[in-house]
Order: sequence, then structure tokens, then C-alpha cells
Amino acid sequence: MPGTQQGDSHSTPPPVSAREAKKLVEDLFQLRPVIYWIDLIISATLAYGSLAIYLQAPTYSLWQIGAFLVAGIALFRIATFMHEIVHMRKGHMRSFKVTWNIVAGIPLLTPSLFYASHADHHSNRYYGTPADGEYLPFGATRPAEIIRFIAMIPVIPILAVARPLLLVPVSLVLPDVRRWLLKRASAAVISPSYQRRQVPNSWDPLWLATDLGCLAYTGSIAALTMQGTITLTTLGMLYLLIIYAISLNWLRTLAAHRYRNTGGELNHSDQVLDSINITGHPLLTELIYPVGLRYHALHHLLPSLPYHALGTAHRRLMAELPANSGYRRTTCSGTLAALRQLWRDARACKDGAAVMRRWREV
Repeated sequence: MPGTQQGDSHSTPPPVSAREAKKLVEDLFQLRPVIYWIDLIISATLAYGSLAIYLQAPTYSLWQIGAFLVAGIALFRIATFMHEIVHMRKGHMRSFKVTWNIVAGIPLLTPSLFYASHADHHSNRYYGTPADGEYLPFGATRPAEIIRFIAMIPVIPILAVARPLLLVPVSLVLPDVRRWLLKRASAAVISPSYQRRQVPNSWDPLWLATDLGCLAYTGSIAALTMQGTITLTTLGMLYLLIIYAISLNWLRTLAAHRYRNTGGELNHSDQVLDSINITGHPLLTELIYPVGLRYHALHHLLPSLPYHALGTAHRRLMAELPANSGYRRTTCSGTLAALRQLWRDARACKDGAAVMRRWREV
């Protein structure tokens, strides 16, 4: 059946009730803008301050190594605010959204418009199907797909730069290229075959301004490099740092779901059960899963909960939900445990080739 999931040795848990969970945490849905602003300001200062130290410190010094480690984690954190932005109501915290795109979205070449497709990842119709760009059936295919996913990491920064620097200028003079670009190469997703269902208007002012901003940014770096102001060594150091930050994100992505769906529609409860809450060490887990990403199953259960309330909500649900609640089955002790289970599921699958053909034939 298209919608079946790879099972495990445990019995099927009871459905997870969003209504029941919401009653227990209904006082936590109020978004607190001051937390967002303080977090972004501190994280951005730490990210770009550490970046400056990393680029200027003596090669292989403790200062450089330490700054590299801190800068990658901090850049990952500020980039993750894109996820919160797409869940905000239209028109809400507008200045924060603009500021984030200037501070992080354009410099990291991942403006928030790229994540408008995230709605599909919460849809009962599209979650876990080939139409969900944030889902690949890693737990229902052979381990080679996981390896292929990881092997793509070094290519991502190159593609991210090529889009505004090469494709955007061409798209501005060739309408067919513009439509293709917005449909196939303008979304922050993990599925290479993903294409937008709702393609933006080719000359939408917001999309145009965003693309021109990314073009100006990458074009300036290219010009400064050709002038010798930015050295190739510096570009190489930036490339390594971005690889590090992307690796953190992709590691987090692999541990966010069980990825057992084979392509059919899943109801809301099954989406939650296919997702994972990482408990783990409080500090280390927060570094690897910033801005509430450690509570991914809870986020799928109650998507409108702000990130600063997820920890409190999770602890309350674990304390007050019935002992047999399916929600308890979404927790995992750590990243390695989640990845080991994903690998075991992949090794156990028997029809992975057929499953992946469904994704590639979108």
C-alpha cells in the first residue's frame, strides 16, 4: 500500500490527539517577540563575531579552531529562524522578518521566501509524499540513499551560489528560465525532484527584490575576489565553514523523522508518530537542534506553538498524558539512537528501489 510505513517490533501505538494535547498547553501559544529579537541579536553577534575571528586568527590556532566551531553552530542557529518565520501569521512581526532576511536570509542565500513550501510538510495530503520537498523515504529504502544524501553536502554551497550569480541574471531576460527557476530551484528542501505546486508570478516584486538582493550580494563577493580584496584562501575557509553548518542541519534532518512512509497520505496522528523528539543532553542537544528543533514531533502535533514554549509544553505533556499515549513513543534518547534506528530500518527494507522511483518520477 502506498501509505504504509516500515514497522518495528513494537505494537502500533494509539493515535495522538492534537485536541487533547492542546488543552494541556493552551496557555503557551502566545508568541513573545522580545525573545525572538534578543535571541536573534545575540546569535547573529556571536555568529559574525566568531566568523571574523576565524578568518583573522593564526592558522590552526586554538582561537581559529574555537571560532570555527562556534561560528558554524551560531550560523546554523540564525538560519533556523526561517522555520519560525514561515509559521508566523501574515503581517505579524514584519520588522523581524525583514531584519532576519537582511541579517541572515540573503547573506546565507536562504531567504524566507524559499521556505514558503514548508506548508506541504504539515499537510495531511502532502506530508511524506513525493510532493513534500522536506521528506525522503530513508527508512523505507536502502542505506545507499542515506549515503547519497550525506554525499551531497559539499555540493550544496556551490549550487546556492550558482543560483543567484548565474541563473538569476539569465532568468531576468529569458521568461522560460525564470519560470523554471521559481518552480524547481527556489525552495529550501532536501528532495532533488521537488517542484513547487504554486509557482510565484515571475515578476512578483518581493521575489524580484529577494533575487536581486542575493545577486548583488554574491556579485559583490565575486567582484572583490577578482580584485584580490577577498583571497581564494578566504573563500576556501568560508566554504569549509558553510559545509560544517550544513552538516549540522542535515544531521538534524536525518534525526527529525523516521522516514518510513512509502508515498501515500498520512493522517495527522501518523505524521506525529513518524516524527521524533530528541531528549538527550540539554546543552548539547540545544546546540545541535537550535530554536526548538529538538521537539520535532511536538511541532508536528501543534505547529503553532512558538519555539520558546516547546520545552515547557513537552514536559507538561509527558507528565499529564496517559501512560499509553502515542506521544510518548515519539521521544528518542539522542541523535545517535535516532540515526541507528533509521539505518536499521533502511537495511531491513526490501523494495527500496520501487519506493525511490515514486519520488523520482514526480
